[in-house]
Amino acid sequence: MRVFPGLRALALAAGLAAGAGFGTPAQAAGEAMKLPEVRFSFDGIFGHYDRASAQRGFQVYKEVCANCHSMHLLSYRNLRDLGLSDAEVRAIAATVQVQDGPNDEGQMFERAGRASDRFRSPFPNDNAARAANNGALPPDLSLITKAREGGAAYIHALLTGYEDPPAGVTLMPGMNYNKWFPGHQIGMAQPLSSEGQVEYTDGTKPTVEQMVRDVSQFLTWAAEPELEERKAMGVKMVLFFTILGGLAYAVKRKIWADVH
Repeated sequence: MRVFPGLRALALAAGLAAGAGFGTPAQAAGEAMKLPEVRFSFDGIFGHYDRASAQRGFQVYKEVCANCHSMHLLSYRNLRDLGLSDAEVRAIAATVQVQDGPNDEGQMFERAGRASDRFRSPFPNDNAARAANNGALPPDLSLITKAREGGAAYIHALLTGYEDPPAGVTLMPGMNYNKWFPGHQIGMAQPLSSEGQVEYTDGTKPTVEQMVRDVSQFLTWAAEPELEERKAMGVKMVLFFTILGGLAYAVKRKIWADVH
């Protein structure tokens, strides 16, 4: 278990309450919007995570999203579940500096990250985060796909929904037009805007669409690491009760066969 259920619940509530960055469900000013249809490997009862895509998605998060958005519920060691080796996880964790202490002299100090550390936050506190983002607090992304109606489809739509405002629409200072964001005005500038913005280590062509799909896959895995186990258990239970029902019906027919 990655975190205590109560902590996940609190984080989910915080994600639902946060109004900046990734916003709220795709509904604006009373206007219900149908998200564009997009399919992921984890859709359906037999769905599963594409771990290569999720690994690339982590790279997108690390190089782009992590500049503003935290993921408080994840530790670097959780990346082992994506297929990364212990050495790779330790190397990733060691690229950040975290505060630790106090030492023997009672002083806090900086050290290289360890696999057991939580993902480092881009800001020391919420006030610093607001100050750096024109007063808006970028939401934590640990449970973002569970906190937004539409899940990965909403994240995909939001990240690909930036465009020039229609004629007659005036944006407030510092805002950007996004056709899938509530009210269509979002403070977050388009984070993934050009091909090659992230250089994938596996050689995959980093188009905007590919980067968006990969980070959507990663964020869904982060929010629901148990998804594959849950679906596998569901299939087993369906098969079990189907067989049990068949046996019960056969026994009933046998017992009551001579009763007219």
